[in-house]
Amino acid sequence: MANSPAQAANIKKLLISSNQDGSSADISVIAPDIRYYESVMSNVTTCSMVLTESGFSMNGNDTVASKGLLDGLPIRGGERVDISIEDNYGNILNLKDGLYVNRVRNAQPGTQNDVYMLDLCSKEYFANEQSRVVQRYEGKISDNVIKILREVLKTDSTTFNIDSTAIEYNFIGNDRKPLYVCTWLASKSVPLGTSSGSGNSVGGAAGYLFYQTRDGFHFKSIDKIFEQSPVKNFLYNNISEAPSGGYDAKILSYNIDRDVDLKEGMTLGTYNNRSIFFDFYSMNYKVVNFDIGEQKNKLSTAGRKFAPDQVAREFTQSPTRLFSHILDVGTIPRGTTSDAQLKNWKDNPTVSNYDAERSMVQSVMRYNQLFSIQTNITIPLDLSIKAGDLITCEFPELKGSPNKGSNDESGGIYMVAHVCHRVTPEESFSSLSLVRDSFGKNTGFANS
Repeated sequence: MANSPAQAANIKKLLISSNQDGSSADISVIAPDIRYYESVMSNVTTCSMVLTESGFSMNGNDTVASKGLLDGLPIRGGERVDISIEDNYGNILNLKDGLYVNRVRNAQPGTQNDVYMLDLCSKEYFANEQSRVVQRYEGKISDNVIKILREVLKTDSTTFNIDSTAIEYNFIGNDRKPLYVCTWLASKSVPLGTSSGSGNSVGGAAGYLFYQTRDGFHFKSIDKIFEQSPVKNFLYNNISEAPSGGYDAKILSYNIDRDVDLKEGMTLGTYNNRSIFFDFYSMNYKVVNFDIGEQKNKLSTAGRKFAPDQVAREFTQSPTRLFSHILDVGTIPRGTTSDAQLKNWKDNPTVSNYDAERSMVQSVMRYNQLFSIQTNITIPLDLSIKAGDLITCEFPELKGSPNKGSNDESGGIYMVAHVCHRVTPEESFSSLSLVRDSFGKNTGFANS
């Protein structure tokens, strides 16, 4: 049974530590609004909290005058904040590495109280500014992502969740920041193996997401995400009672942010586009036409109805966007020495460093398709939900009779793209931004 939205969460720990003497202060009693964020479009986790200080603190049972945290601790940037919060299901948000103060904003100072906001980020947000990718890398993209996170960003490798990639790509870091490089590599990645567990998906299922949750960094294939089973099941209805029949909680409110945007899809070339690949080694070019209708049986989708199939064919039968790319034939051949690189190039002088013809455009279109259907829901606080999870939602259909069934078009599996867990003294909620790439309800698993 779902918890009531009016129930507050249990803040088990909320400590901020000084950079100067290592002392810490409990700020749980002065934080009336805490919001923790994760997103598949963000490389780091973040948190914002409102702090309200009155100039007094508790010493046992006595109230004593005290100096505010801003100048008393003081808060000057980079202070560690340890957070542990328990919801009414028993799920605990425990950030073992803590978050760190990025900035203080919207301060409203006074002689009797101070009100301000603290913005917190994971430590990798700051480590990224101190690091650069300078080496040459070759081989599988997923292996190189692990190397960059471990050797450049100095991240604990036990927190990685990396899907293996199918194709190889050689590149030089060029002094770019590690999180930028990993995000850039995600757009070039193709998952190893199909849903049947054999072969590879080159030309069909390109497109990865690189993001961070409380569990660590994720380098995940979009298709592999939709082959997972949902972690939660939610229902929206018009009655106040908690839902029964296998539902985890009631959706308190929802709105459809985007359902159909044909013009934008055409502008982005989501349905049909044309790419010209230039090969300056042979002074030749190749034209590749992309029709998303041909991808129907190559992708793992959330629903049973492939969305592009339902768009009027007269608007998708011709290219609406043109791309041009330069193939890197003859560049960065494999090998750790110049002799080995020269030999590999002589053995395969016409082979491109990256299979762009079969993967690049499909990857771009996969991202556009993934966010074509967007729905926002609010549920009672559930700290078990993370960015990148799959959930199922049931929404009512519009019907004249009093017995309203569930909507088989909008209901079904969604991916959690963004999540905000909000904790206040009176009420606690989880706001989820959900996306999916298709209509219609599947049963059980995303790929069934």
